[in-house]
Amino acid sequence: MKYIVIILLTFFIPIKKTLAQEKMTKPKSILNHIALYVFDLNKASAFYEQVFELEKIPEPFRDGKHTWFSLGQAGQLHLIQGAVARRMFDKNEHLCFSVESVDAFVKKLKLADIKFENWAGDAGGITLRVDGVKQIYFKDLDGHWLEVNDAK
Repeated sequence: MKYIVIILLTFFIPIKKTLAQEKMTKPKSILNHIALYVFDLNKASAFYEQVFELEKIPEPFRDGKHTWFSLGQAGQLHLIQGAVARRMFDKNEHLCFSVESVDAFVKKLKLADIKFENWAGDAGGITLRVDGVKQIYFKDLDGHWLEVNDAK
């Protein structure tokens, strides 16, 4: 009888642990898309396509007022024509993209003459977080803040 209990415990304990781990990591909802209101759809679309090398995907409206990009498993980025003016946004409200190398991305920004800064606002600066992640910040054409980091 003692051996049967040990065998049963050995079998059921890992199953319960696995189910508990799955419940903790499986979200109840997932991000579908992020929508940004832009002043000039063509220029904004070209910016995101060139700077981040995002893939355009079909959008159902086909009205010339939307551009959709794939963000892979993270969802989609929707740009929507219609902002009446460019605005000032707080840096705390930003989109973040991770890249293999912040240094290589910085070279790309410099070639495109896109100004960037570190978190403190130092032009051309790169922030090194306490966890070793490098990050930079810059704005898109409509003033939305963007972060680029090398987090894995």
